[in-house]
Amino acid sequence: MKVIICGAGQVGFNIARYLADENNDVTVIDTRAKLIRQISDSLDVQALTGYASHPDVLEMAGAEESDMLIAVTHVDEVNMVACQVAHSLFGVPTKIARVRHQSYLQPIWSNLFSREDMPIDAIISPEIEVAQAVTRRLHVSGAIDVIPMAGNKVQLIGVRCTKQTPMVNTPIRQLKALFPSLTLIIVGIVRQEHAVIPTPDDQMLPGDEVYFVVDAAQIDRAMAAFGHEEQEVRKVLIFGGGNIGLFLAQQLETEFHEGNVKIIEIDKNRAELVAKSLSRTVVLNGDVLDIEILDEAGVARTEAVVAVTNDDETNILSSLLAKRYGCERAITLINKSTYNTLVGTLGVDVVVNPRGITVSKILQHVRRGRIHAVHSLHEGFGELIEAAALETSSLVGVPLQEAKLPHGVIVGAIVRNDQVIMPRRTSVIQVNDRVVLFAAHHAVKQVEKMFAVRLEYF
Repeated sequence: MKVIICGAGQVGFNIARYLADENNDVTVIDTRAKLIRQISDSLDVQALTGYASHPDVLEMAGAEESDMLIAVTHVDEVNMVACQVAHSLFGVPTKIARVRHQSYLQPIWSNLFSREDMPIDAIISPEIEVAQAVTRRLHVSGAIDVIPMAGNKVQLIGVRCTKQTPMVNTPIRQLKALFPSLTLIIVGIVRQEHAVIPTPDDQMLPGDEVYFVVDAAQIDRAMAAFGHEEQEVRKVLIFGGGNIGLFLAQQLETEFHEGNVKIIEIDKNRAELVAKSLSRTVVLNGDVLDIEILDEAGVARTEAVVAVTNDDETNILSSLLAKRYGCERAITLINKSTYNTLVGTLGVDVVVNPRGITVSKILQHVRRGRIHAVHSLHEGFGELIEAAALETSSLVGVPLQEAKLPHGVIVGAIVRNDQVIMPRRTSVIQVNDRVVLFAAHHAVKQVEKMFAVRLEYF
């Protein structure tokens, strides 16, 4: 597949890395010569300096032969015009644009991105995606990651193990005997920043981050098995009243009817704007690193702080301060991957990575075959995939133990007629089943082929 990526920032770089590793023909465009040199030196891609929305630049990038254009520059208008030019002049089949300004995304203007007006096949709004990711984590107390699949009938949950976690130091094959009423599939373990696909003989150890797939109806029981029986969060303090903080507060007002939400925003004008946009949220004007402001906001009585300012260092320090003064849990927005190895030991409970969330959303449109959802796990460790089983799939009609799954693939759940089936070795996938599986990065292409529509199907 030939792909043009407009924008060589963090998201553009990571998408280019993913696609280049899979032997796709990738060209990256950016006006910043320094970023173009960096991406050219580190990845097997073509790199071009120029304006991504200019026809001559897109022509030089090979737009006439391209299958997809992904526009993720830092300017919404450039992203949208690049998609328009790619469609009108070069007939690029699939166009994806990152759009941050919410004025473009209001429901009353939904016709803007139709095929007849501005033909963009998928709009990515990072701020909204991040706010939704944080809300999911607040719904499941103790989780470091929550990903809904198959119409929210199945969820992937990430938890961090401690010495008090009931499941630690026990081979995975014995968990069924210890927890007979609980059915979950462990698909990944991250230990000391190294991710592994577990075998039945592996054990979970204190400090591990464990990812498992579970029937959504059994989430409370699964979290209890991992030692988390906390009540759902009700008192939330948001650090930063930017777009993410505002969207998060709006979601919490909608979903947490009995919730108590407060925001601290350092810019007075922005604080006033945010206050006018919300109905039940208290907005305080002040510095999130000021102890007096934290005390005024009632940090000691807060169940969770969510640090989403536009500065990683401020987010980390304010989270640690909040926990120092009595807050139970800290969810922290961090853009720079260099901090990932530090935050766990410092005491930050949950890290939210906007880049990873945006990459996952884009990969959903990149993957081929009957794939309905994709989520990237742990910086390229692998992907959680939801796909529809076709009559021609090699998985259909045989027990899983005989299906010759590629190495690095674990089936996490089967959804059939709204019923969730947690797979066993003898389980048989049927036509039209929704299959939720984890695939290590090296096995993703094989999974795509397993769910591809073949000619003989017609």
